[in-house]
Amino acid sequence: MKLLPTILIAIGAVILPGWATAAIDGDAEKGKEAAGVCVACHQADGTGKNNPDGESWPQLAGLDAAYIAKQLNDYKSGQRENGTMKPFANMLSEQQIADVAAYYSELAPEQGQGGEDADEATLARGEMLAQRGDWSDYIVSCKSCHGPDNQGAGEVFPGIAGQHAGYIEAQLKAWQEGTRKNDPQDLMGTIARRMSDEDIRAVAAWLSTQPPQSN
Repeated sequence: MKLLPTILIAIGAVILPGWATAAIDGDAEKGKEAAGVCVACHQADGTGKNNPDGESWPQLAGLDAAYIAKQLNDYKSGQRENGTMKPFANMLSEQQIADVAAYYSELAPEQGQGGEDADEATLARGEMLAQRGDWSDYIVSCKSCHGPDNQGAGEVFPGIAGQHAGYIEAQLKAWQEGTRKNDPQDLMGTIARRMSDEDIRAVAAWLSTQPPQSN
């Protein structure tokens, strides 16, 4: 019998080992200036871009500041690998990372892209996976960790509602293939490996059509 990950506990009630980051107060005003290196991909307003023919750039606007800071630090350390992001992360000091994270966290997100042309069956499957999971394949619902309406749960689980479909799909495949590993106790990898390519496309499409996290 397959066992579900043991860390699926009430979200917010625990701090997962190896995830908590040292708190550095960020200055959003200074972060706006430091974020100049981010604009080319993530746009001036932090809304990113869905690119169906290549790499999609995630929407950073409205994400939790501590989550953004952790990802930037992970790019610097190599814990999260991305040839595009690493040199930009390396340009930022620890304080600048905190500032950039604070800046983006205060911006208003816009509606995600990439799911608008999905058919009803695809969206229905995506909604099921995101909201209820599929216990026949031991796939836990997204909202079990990412919170009500998948709008995020603190610094550990980012808001994924309203994120671009291309980016969600790419990250699920990266966890599935083991090329992204910077999640606590391989939680995302465990779930992604139980999903088919059709499941990944469906949940990515549905999530992109949902209201993004509100500040």
